[in-house]
Amino acid sequence: MRNISELDVSFNTCLGFSALENITTDLQQSAIKILKVNYIHGIFEMSTVLKTSHIWNLNKTSLVRFEAAGNRIQRIESGALRNFPVSLESIDFKDNVFSIGIYMFEAVQMTITSLDVSQTFSSHNVLTSYIERCVNTKHTVSTNLENNWLFDIVSFFRKVKGKSVFRIPVPTKLRIVTLRSSAVKYEIPEFMFTKNVLNNLTMSDNAFHTWTGPITNVKSLSYLDLSSNFCSNVSKDFFSKDFINLRYLLLEDNLLGLVVPTDFDGEILQNLGNVGLINLSSNKITNIPKLFFKNQYNLETLDLSENMIDDINFKVSHMKKLTFLNLRNNRILALSEYAMKNVNLMANINANLTIDLSGNNLVCNCDTLTFVEWIVNTHIYLQRRNKYRCKMTNNTIILLRNPRNVYRTLKKDCMSYEGFIIGITSGILIFIFILCGGIVYRYRWKLRYLYYMVKVKWHDHEYQSDNTEERLYMYDAFVSYADEDQTFVHNLLVRELETENGIQLCLHKRNFLPGNDIATNITSAIHNSRKTVVIMSHNYVGSYWCMFEYNMARMESIYERKCENILFLVFYEQMSASDLPLQVLELVHDQSYIEYPNDEHGDVVFWEQLRKAID
Repeated sequence: MRNISELDVSFNTCLGFSALENITTDLQQSAIKILKVNYIHGIFEMSTVLKTSHIWNLNKTSLVRFEAAGNRIQRIESGALRNFPVSLESIDFKDNVFSIGIYMFEAVQMTITSLDVSQTFSSHNVLTSYIERCVNTKHTVSTNLENNWLFDIVSFFRKVKGKSVFRIPVPTKLRIVTLRSSAVKYEIPEFMFTKNVLNNLTMSDNAFHTWTGPITNVKSLSYLDLSSNFCSNVSKDFFSKDFINLRYLLLEDNLLGLVVPTDFDGEILQNLGNVGLINLSSNKITNIPKLFFKNQYNLETLDLSENMIDDINFKVSHMKKLTFLNLRNNRILALSEYAMKNVNLMANINANLTIDLSGNNLVCNCDTLTFVEWIVNTHIYLQRRNKYRCKMTNNTIILLRNPRNVYRTLKKDCMSYEGFIIGITSGILIFIFILCGGIVYRYRWKLRYLYYMVKVKWHDHEYQSDNTEERLYMYDAFVSYADEDQTFVHNLLVRELETENGIQLCLHKRNFLPGNDIATNITSAIHNSRKTVVIMSHNYVGSYWCMFEYNMARMESIYERKCENILFLVFYEQMSASDLPLQVLELVHDQSYIEYPNDEHGDVVFWEQLRKAID
């Protein structure tokens, strides 16, 4: 057997695991490269121990790969691993029942680059598993040769816990570790690896339900597979800054839909700036916050298929290297304006962008017309677009094999309704605005009068009867005049009416209360005066406040005095009809007025008529 390079004695359960010593004895002078001793121990037998005597004969060989899957190995004898040759690169220990032992820390000295310990503690169906009928089934069951191994391991972990960090021993040249489909149900706590060049770590199909971390000393790691672990909780510190070289992150088939929607600031993935592929499919994710992928500038592939996402709410425009966005089999009815703008910005940078929207229950109606137009015009490659199913307005479901025709049909149907609705709505709104504007303009003085009357009555603490015949007025007359005509009012009018005839006049220069606004003073003065005397002149009609006084007096006459004539016009100057505003002309045509004669004989008659009008 000196020239043998590969030996496979797998599935000979009648050999028994103890036969491994005899097998290796015959190989110590051989050119063996690959040794396979898988399933040479009954899968329902007692557990075994890999001893020094089993492998010490391999020490001088050039063995490259060693397989011992399915032998119910529980642990490895202390010192046994040192007997593997330095040429060994790969070990396959699948489907065994390893427990913690000192051998784990002795493995640091090994030179292997690949280790597979998948299917640890996996169960076997007694009805379907192959069980070999052996003539001689008398095997020696391995026993524990070290009574203190458990004590040593527990002591080591207590010591490490005192430093608050677990240290996982890793062979210095180990690059690939596979722990797949094992009955491992744990939280992943905070821990660090010993010095390593670990590149590929697969821990899928287990039950690592909570990822707490942080995991440190993984600066060489580029591939991490944590899929199918029933995980529903990920700490924001789990992925430490040591994941700087991680390129592939596989997290599919978990329960991350319970934690992703709450990470509004993108803290979970914030340290994964160089990752090129993220797989979050089948995680029951309903919503992804806008900033969840905020630091993934180098992302090339993002798989969000088989979730419950209804739109692209998260930011992707910064992912300049993204070539594939998988949204297959979600709950997307149509992409929003924000989503379409977001992916268009990305497509302008990367012309190779591909998006898969197949398996979504898309809707093609007037509300989603913009989305259908986007499908027609986008330069993004829509994978499997011919299989996109879209629900039309009449509830029929079609395949989007020719989206341009669908868009034209929708646009034609929607335009008729859209134009009609917009026209009717616009017309109604314009009519309402015009109507309201007309009403406000028509009753503008009434509205202003009512507003100021409320203010006057609010501040007037004395009771005033609503009966105009019983009311006691503060003034006999309010004199409305322009400041330019005050000489006539203060020198002549006051002397003739107030001084000589005892008529109490209200003048804005004299009787307005300081501190009140002008409009309130005017309204109060008119309301508390029996009559309002207007000294009409060119200066009067050109004054805003004079015309305000005139109109307030009109409103007082109509709404407060039951259309009683309380306005008395005195034309101080000669004025033509063209000089007068319409509201003044209306009063001139309907009621009498008096002109100031400005001569000695006429003045006597003028003052007498004015006095009688006020009385």
